[in-house]
Amino acid sequence: MADPTSLDILTFGPAGETERRRDVVGLLRDCPIPEGELLMNLGLFLTPQTLSRVLFMDFLYRQGLEMQGAVMEFGCRWGQNSSLFCALRGVYEPFNRLRKVVAFDTFAGFPSVRPEDGEQMKTGAYATTEGYEAYLDRVLAHQEQESPLSHLRKYEIVKGDVIATVPEYLQKHPETVISLAYFDLDLYEPTLACLQAIRGHITRGTVLGFDEANDPATPGETVAIREALGLDRYALRRYRYNARTSYLVIE
Repeated sequence: MADPTSLDILTFGPAGETERRRDVVGLLRDCPIPEGELLMNLGLFLTPQTLSRVLFMDFLYRQGLEMQGAVMEFGCRWGQNSSLFCALRGVYEPFNRLRKVVAFDTFAGFPSVRPEDGEQMKTGAYATTEGYEAYLDRVLAHQEQESPLSHLRKYEIVKGDVIATVPEYLQKHPETVISLAYFDLDLYEPTLACLQAIRGHITRGTVLGFDEANDPATPGETVAIREALGLDRYALRRYRYNARTSYLVIE
């Protein structure tokens, strides 16, 4: 699969941002902080944009704390959000063995695109490096070990096209209730399919987060939300510190 520096993704930053971020990556790779202290100082390298997304994941997680159910991410790619959800479970409810985190992705980019997705979405975009899901599994396993009940596996990574894998997972796990679902699929067809598949597994109070709602670069996500849920039925709210992301609560 492609070199990670050449993976096909959209960027919206100003001129000079790519070079500036490359400099920060260089500072991270050359960091003189001892290994035993590096993880405790990763905040050194968080840009305001990245920190705002971390805060949004914290905000979403807290909305569902009183709800029973699993946390699901549809389109996890590198898995940062799913890893954050695992860490947040360790912070807010370390003994909740039923708060499973389930991450779905093809790990091979978009299988296909449709006219509803606009002109900027391309088949194969947003892939990961070869075998990345195995690496992510190791990361989430380490997250598990940092919290109580580490002998119980409370996360799962599901590889494949969500159009097939989400219904299959829910059929295999009929006990599933969803407290929080985060959608970062970008595209119309898989977003619609997931929203339809989870309808029997959400409840009043379930939180649905969206990465690209109202974004002209990825119109398919909004079209799917409108068709599956109806925009006139829910308040689609934005998180004030991160303009692109949105969420709603099932009432």
